[in-house]
Amino acid sequence: MKEFHKINLLYDFYGSLLTERQQNFIQLYYGEDLSLGEIAEQFEVTRQAVHDTIKRAEQILQNYEEKLGLVGKFSQEYKSIEKALNCLTGYQAGQKPEGLAESIQILQSILQNRQEF
Repeated sequence: MKEFHKINLLYDFYGSLLTERQQNFIQLYYGEDLSLGEIAEQFEVTRQAVHDTIKRAEQILQNYEEKLGLVGKFSQEYKSIEKALNCLTGYQAGQKPEGLAESIQILQSILQNRQEF
């Protein structure tokens, strides 16, 4: 996964745990694609201050993921749902007769994992 997408996904899950300033800088840098200089100008701080704040926020987001693993679980569930959909599509097209049973098994597994949360 590209770093840009990874940080955006981490921010979606854990962004509310950052300080307001960190949230603002991450949103502007990754969400609105502003440069460090543009953010610095807007907040009347140095580019270095913006850079340090963004790097610190990225590290905090990654630490939350290491501890909680929500993004990893989400990604795993998403892949399982895609697999179930492919099985159902194959079943519907008559190319994969076992697709329905396989999809049910995948979906039951997802639900079982959810109950363990």
